[in-house]
Amino acid sequence: MSRATGFSGLPGAVAVSHLSVYDWESADGVCGGTPHLHLTCSEAYVVTEGRGAVQTLSPAGLDTTPLAPGALVWFTPGTIHRLVNEDGLRIVVLMQNNGLPEAGDAVLTLPPQYLTDPDTYARAVRIPDAPEPEQAAAARRRRDLAIEGFVELRTAWEAGDRRPLLDFQRSAAALVRPRVAEWRARWEAGAAEAARQTGAQLDRLAAGDATHLTEAGLHARLPAAHGRFGMCGRLNTYDIHAPDGGAPDTGDSDTGDSDGGGRGGGS
Repeated sequence: MSRATGFSGLPGAVAVSHLSVYDWESADGVCGGTPHLHLTCSEAYVVTEGRGAVQTLSPAGLDTTPLAPGALVWFTPGTIHRLVNEDGLRIVVLMQNNGLPEAGDAVLTLPPQYLTDPDTYARAVRIPDAPEPEQAAAARRRRDLAIEGFVELRTAWEAGDRRPLLDFQRSAAALVRPRVAEWRARWEAGAAEAARQTGAQLDRLAAGDATHLTEAGLHARLPAAHGRFGMCGRLNTYDIHAPDGGAPDTGDSDTGDSDGGGRGGGS
């Protein structure tokens, strides 16, 4: 019988982070984050402070959803999303499949010439290991490039042309294809393992066996990184795999293609 002692990660193997959305103005006069999509992960926002919106584009359509304290909004893989900051927007971000966002399950809406191959894309989106002003400048440059691509996709959609959006989705899938085997291993150890353990617990309960309840436990964390430059804003993230009661990991690396940086990131 499979082990049934309980999954040690967050419930359902989600990732959680605190996001302060960028207040940088872009070329179209809107302040906010970097448009992008996820390939395998749904994402949810719980708004805690401020006011803004999330602009979305998918084959289902183009939309703008207002965001205010208490709002809960979520969307599925393939949905291009752009956070708009109208007044001090702060969000708790929940990501499906903890481990996959950190491994690059996000592609920014860069213009097509930056989507030709993984190396070209990586150079365009990388946040350097450098002093904060240089990191901020790099984050803003990649945001502006993604806005340029997003505006092209949006304009085509409004003109009734779906092809650029579908081409972008195909390009995004091609960019991440070399990583899929690694992602599968992370998923097997995370979300799939959490589901397997629930199944094992149900099997034991059906057999009248409640011994897994004797191994119940509690876990606690403080943010491991503060104010990292993510895709949509500054992030406070958690290291779920750190020992309970251990000192926070102060690392703040960003792979450039995810807001996770290996530590449970979000949008």
